[in-house]
Amino acid sequence: MSHKPRPKSKILGAGHYMPPRVVTNGDLATKYGIETTDEWIQQRSGIRERHFADEGVTNSDLAAEASKRALEAAGVGREEVDCILFATLSPDHEFPGSGCFLQAKLGVPGIPAMDIRNQCSGFIYALSVADGLIQTGRYKRILVVGSEIHSRGIDLSTRGRDVAVLFGDGAGAVIVAPAEEDEDRGIYSVHLHADGSYAKELWTEAPGCALHPSRITRQMIEDGKIYPSMNGKLVFLHAVRKMPEVMLEALEYNGMKVSDLDLFVPHQANIRINEAVGKALGLPEEKVVNTIAGFGNTTAATIPIGLSEAVRQGRLRPGSLVGLAAFGSGFTWASALVRW
Repeated sequence: MSHKPRPKSKILGAGHYMPPRVVTNGDLATKYGIETTDEWIQQRSGIRERHFADEGVTNSDLAAEASKRALEAAGVGREEVDCILFATLSPDHEFPGSGCFLQAKLGVPGIPAMDIRNQCSGFIYALSVADGLIQTGRYKRILVVGSEIHSRGIDLSTRGRDVAVLFGDGAGAVIVAPAEEDEDRGIYSVHLHADGSYAKELWTEAPGCALHPSRITRQMIEDGKIYPSMNGKLVFLHAVRKMPEVMLEALEYNGMKVSDLDLFVPHQANIRINEAVGKALGLPEEKVVNTIAGFGNTTAATIPIGLSEAVRQGRLRPGSLVGLAAFGSGFTWASALVRW
């Protein structure tokens, strides 16, 4: 059933920031001692290189840089921001949320700052929250950020290579504001899903309050339970099914077709997933944004980075209809349909 809703909120601008240190596939072997090759990684994932943050740089530091660029692109002063939504799985600290650290770095005290922990789907989940908050009429300029520092939370050894070679650091951000009453530009709809029965197929087991009597032990560290583990085949199978499905859900909800899309920005986990999703949707390659070769998987940051990169490259222009879709840990999956 198509509803053809009009946008109630819109994205004013996007920005991203990648830490300057580039780590190639070859570097993983020579500098980190991982038994791997450039050919093996590229064949498996499509990744050539990724960015790692330097010592002393935090997740909220990356987020602050991306936020400043998004504010500039949107023509919005930081004092105009009235809410911060921060999607991440690699917070600066266990608590408080990284949104609070970001708020202090931007110098905007007093406004709400919320962390959203939906991993690869985190940015779209945060976009949904922003859209809903805008519709209450109480908020006018919401900063939505996806930012990650994976390089300090992955097992950079041969033992952990299946996961470690996939991830990088980076941040992306957008500014969400009310759409005008007669405006067609904006967020048409956002669609969110989850199935927690697969929660342990892509997760980090420790530390955790479920691990009675200790949140973390030396044995857990030695066993590698502090690093992410993934059932790669199962994740792949679900991703290539759920991402097209949820993108079609958004299009159908709005009475539109795949052919109406000017651009598709999927989560960047694996080039083979993106190719399979694009094929399932019947999209030509030139309509699919792929940043994974140079950035790797930056989890909650991949989609805002993709949006910002597409603007920079001239692929995403005012009036473009862009579809967003993600799948990841939880399992969670989500989509959004946006008129830029």
